[in-house]
Amino acid sequence: MKVVILCGGYGTRIRDVTDSLPKPMINIGPYPILFHIMKYYASFGHKEFVLCLGYKSDIIKDFFLNLRAHTSDLSIDLATGKHVYHTDQGTLDWNVTLAETGLNTMTGGRIKKIQPYIGKDESFMLTYGDGVGDVDLNALVKFHNNHKQTLTGTGVRPPGRFGELNANKDGIVEAFNEKPQSSGGRISGGFFVCRKELFASIPDDESCVFEQDPVRSLVKDRQMTVFEHDGFWQPMDTYREYSLLNDLYSTNRAPWVR
Repeated sequence: MKVVILCGGYGTRIRDVTDSLPKPMINIGPYPILFHIMKYYASFGHKEFVLCLGYKSDIIKDFFLNLRAHTSDLSIDLATGKHVYHTDQGTLDWNVTLAETGLNTMTGGRIKKIQPYIGKDESFMLTYGDGVGDVDLNALVKFHNNHKQTLTGTGVRPPGRFGELNANKDGIVEAFNEKPQSSGGRISGGFFVCRKELFASIPDDESCVFEQDPVRSLVKDRQMTVFEHDGFWQPMDTYREYSLLNDLYSTNRAPWVR
């Protein structure tokens, strides 16, 4: 099943990390968050990707055109041009389509533009290029297939804004969770599965926001279901969230790494 990833936004909310990169190319550890997301999907066997590009698309294209150089240590003999790789991701059996969907195109418009790359597939997966989680993708696809609605979204608990203190009866703190999952209502965490009928719900209009009229129309027609996920989910919208994700990765506590 193909995986469509929205990678074209400006990422204005995380400019305090960098304004020289598109947000999907900001690193968690040694790799861009986009690469982490793709590796997660690939670990479930989903290795055909369609990337919806926009802002600074040349940086994303360069990364994949020179993937081995970007992800390996290497030595270069500048006199001869010969180079030796010391570390390597190995050969990735992925197929990656890099689709220019417009600099100012909104999410719905981007999805509409990549319709030809879905081909005759009955369904495809869809997510954002700026968040990670440990969603059971096998269970998600099974849930979608069983319900047969046009769109399945993943409902997650939003991370809490403040640290959670767990104390005993004497007031002694026994646990501190910096970013607890909220016990309140669910929000959309991305990780969608879509039937190809979704395209009929999206007008051929670059200003169309997928999360507004198209999704509302599907909800009205009772064509959207929600797969509930209570595990880890974390977007990267702020410097604090960027730091959290990098800390989890550097201490081998990243739930999305398989």
